[in-house]
Amino acid sequence: MPKRILQGVVVSDKNEKTVVVSVERRFVHPLLGKIVRRSKKYHAHDDAGKFKVGDTVRIQECRPMSKLKRWEVVAE
Repeated sequence: MPKRILQGVVVSDKNEKTVVVSVERRFVHPLLGKIVRRSKKYHAHDDAGKFKVGDTVRIQECRPMSKLKRWEVVAE
């Protein structure tokens, strides 16, 4: 089964080897018919620590690395 890849913006890099990535999705509201934006934050593993706040990154599913980290930053 292929691993999911999401794209988002780094909103926090304060943790060691971890970045928090905000991923936004857009969908059409079933009743109103207008486009709605929803965002969700993911904790992702950044071993090198090279990504800073404001960077656009891609994250990929991986094995559980801690209580919250189930994603890793894909090298760009």
